Amino acid sequence: MKKTFFFLIIFMTPLFSLAQIAGEDEVYLNGDRIDPEFKGDDSMNEFGKFISSEFDYSKVSKPGTMIFSFTVDENGEVKNIKIIQVLDTESAIEIIRVLKKCPKWEPAKRNGKPFSVEIKYPMTFQRK
Repeated sequence: MKKTFFFLIIFMTPLFSLAQIAGEDEVYLNGDRIDPEFKGDDSMNEFGKFISSEFDYSKVSKPGTMIFSFTVDENGEVKNIKIIQVLDTESAIEIIRVLKKCPKWEPAKRNGKPFSVEIKYPMTFQRK
């Protein structure tokens, strides 16, 4: 019985790892799915620049990582802002303020039609 169980575990492991390939972070071509874009091709880098330019770093009281998520809807608007990992209250309030100012994105598309996508984004703060 142990050998059978061990064999199943070894045999099934590659199948589980292949299932991970088609996760939520995939970008599909040929009009099937394209991720949303923020101001051009280097989308997440440009988004990071926007956050850096608008965020008031004096609101951060301690080092660490804050993780937030938001949805880019079919119209390219930022909606459903959530703080997943809170660093402190002031920095959470500040990132919500900044995201509410965010310009429109080019929405994700599937078969040429726009659809909503959730984006998770970490921000790490260090002491100076």
